[in-house]
Amino acid sequence: MGKRSRQRQKNQNAGRDNRDNAGWGAGYADIVKENKLFEHYYKEQGLVPEGEFTQFMEAMREPLPATIRITGYKSHAKEILHCLKDKYFKDIQELEIDGQKIDAPQPLSWYPDEQAWHTNMSRKIIRKSPLLEKFHQFLVSETESGNISRQEAVSMIPPLLLKIEPHHKILDLCAAPGSKTAQLIEMLHSDMDVPFPEGFVIANDVDNKRCYLLVHQAKRLNSPCIMVVNHDASCIPTLYIDSEGKRDVLFYDRVLCDVPCSGDGTMRKNIDVWKKWTTSNSLHLHGLQLRIAVRGIEQLAVGGRMVYSTCSLNPIEDEAVIAALLEKSEGALELADASADLPGLKWMPGVTSWKLMTKEGQWYSDWSEVPSGRRTQIRPTMFPPKDPAKVASMHLERCMRILPHHQNTGGFFVAVLVKKAPMPWNKRFPKLRKDVSSRSAAQTEGSPAASSPADAPCLLPEGSPEEEEEEGGGPAGKVDGEAEQEAPPGASVAQEAGAKQDVVCGPPPSKKLRLFGYKEDPFVFLTEDDPVFTTIQSFYNLSPDFPKLNVLTRTHDGKKRHLYMVSKELRNVLLNNSERMKVINTGVKVWSRNSDGEEFGCAFRLAQEGIYSLQPYIRSRIIRVSVEDIKVLLTQENPFLSKLENDAHTQAKQMGMGSIVLKYIPNPNNPTEPQCPIQLCGWRGKTSIRAFVPRNERFHYLRMLGVEVFRDKPGQGQKRRDGEKEGKEGVEEEEVEEEGAAAENEAEMENGEENGSSQPKTDSGNKET
Repeated sequence: MGKRSRQRQKNQNAGRDNRDNAGWGAGYADIVKENKLFEHYYKEQGLVPEGEFTQFMEAMREPLPATIRITGYKSHAKEILHCLKDKYFKDIQELEIDGQKIDAPQPLSWYPDEQAWHTNMSRKIIRKSPLLEKFHQFLVSETESGNISRQEAVSMIPPLLLKIEPHHKILDLCAAPGSKTAQLIEMLHSDMDVPFPEGFVIANDVDNKRCYLLVHQAKRLNSPCIMVVNHDASCIPTLYIDSEGKRDVLFYDRVLCDVPCSGDGTMRKNIDVWKKWTTSNSLHLHGLQLRIAVRGIEQLAVGGRMVYSTCSLNPIEDEAVIAALLEKSEGALELADASADLPGLKWMPGVTSWKLMTKEGQWYSDWSEVPSGRRTQIRPTMFPPKDPAKVASMHLERCMRILPHHQNTGGFFVAVLVKKAPMPWNKRFPKLRKDVSSRSAAQTEGSPAASSPADAPCLLPEGSPEEEEEEGGGPAGKVDGEAEQEAPPGASVAQEAGAKQDVVCGPPPSKKLRLFGYKEDPFVFLTEDDPVFTTIQSFYNLSPDFPKLNVLTRTHDGKKRHLYMVSKELRNVLLNNSERMKVINTGVKVWSRNSDGEEFGCAFRLAQEGIYSLQPYIRSRIIRVSVEDIKVLLTQENPFLSKLENDAHTQAKQMGMGSIVLKYIPNPNNPTEPQCPIQLCGWRGKTSIRAFVPRNERFHYLRMLGVEVFRDKPGQGQKRRDGEKEGKEGVEEEEVEEEGAAAENEAEMENGEENGSSQPKTDSGNKET
């Protein structure tokens, strides 16, 4: 056994060496980037312009360029871009490694304000040069602090086409892992002077575990306007809100429908797709994609905009879904022309004819050709419409297909739909079934445009949360299987739904009893007269317009460990739908309990995550600091008050012990200093002062102030002595133990043990440096 174990260890080490030396694609040496069926299929479909197919296949075999996006909503975005251009990109332009000239990162021509960049540098190249290693560390650190996102270029397109405004209510149906969701949040916060935009994002995913990945992504952006929920997108429940004392259906201004797909556009990064690709993948997914798209359209407000996207090039998953959606809508939907929205982006127009192929190689161009034995797998909506007038009216050429060889990207498909009127089954269904119980009436969209106010009670029954659980079972949700028969529109749709009502007695108990995933702690909103606010109000001198009702905690009983804030609109959604939806996470942390703080006047200290949302309401405990003050606070563990400059020192001396805000206001007359406001949480001790900032955020602020930050490789940190840089690193490593790890806790299941009381004791327990 011992010999066998040693041999196994030797083989593992050899494999690791091979991966290290292989550069891109390491670990996939046994996967040959060839798939004859794939080539044959796409040649026959004619999606690639004539004479370009060889280039197309060569591009598919090349590694995908790394792309980064600078978060647009933070006022620090310009500073990060300035830092990237001046400190990293300039040096990379003249860099050679092993005689190979490194291509400098270039901005994506179609992304606004140079906020997205791409580069061909591989991990192997980054490891070979100390300069590039610093660049890599910069990217990792800024990504963790939420200032940069590493995201595939084509994945950035759908949120841009949605044209988000700060007041929009947005639904992201299939949101995990969350890179597009992060873009949506950034767009909501385009004006940093507004701490609580009117709009919000509800990000949904069917996979409970992937929802926590989504939470992790959203947490980096510290927004009070995001809620993560866990539902099947094809039957996501209709939500209600309280509008001027009336109970209304929540319709969304924008819906992002980035559906599950076969992923053949991702072959450049997901190399195993070469081996696994087959035409049956798209046949299996088409029905689900159509059901999700229909449900998204139902939830969209009239006049709203939905973007449908896939990372597949297959027309069965792309144009076929859009054509079926347009046909079912009977004129209620329109394909928008987005050609002018992203100047510089190269794309191919959607196609109006395509064929269907089985994995055995059998081709079908029309539903009538499909043998009866195949008709359960192959559906009529997979084929292009035959009527030339109908095809012309659909304007399928407005769909956008991005091919990899045009701009060195992945493959992608995107279509923009605008809702002109309620969907036909939502208009007719209540009129045909006025005698039905509130149970079946609840399955309608309930659009204000669909019925008169007198009909509203029929559409929007009070109570009965189960009704909405069956939302996908009505005429809207059942767009696959038997419902795909091209029956006459109108009455037949209602009859089919009525028939379903007769045989279905209720939703599956698992949905009602929440038997899946982790059990989430409750979301409990505080009242305005909650005793918690007594000391907080006086200690921080909160302004009268502070929205106390928007503060929540995650426990009914015992002491409140953490206090969170959500926007007024999200509070409305939470209060009216607690039994209808499974909420994984929402809110941004603004206060954490500090047992030691009670003796100083307040049991809650400020949390860095929510400081930008909370600070506009705080009127005391604020110390204005200079650039030099921030450098001292971020590079020293517990500096004495005397280390601060005179102005900040005077302010600190006049302030009692406890939690504080350290605020930097930019000076427009001094362009060498950062031109964005900086707000840090801190603690005023007896003779010292300290910043409570997670490690990666410290790195971020120090870089903006012009301080070079470079972390030693593992094993070298023990050699630190008394150089300024080494001392600074020591601070950061300790800080992550106390604050950073807690702030980045991915699960954020809000049990509070990890970040409960470690931080409050730092002031009274730590030694002065």
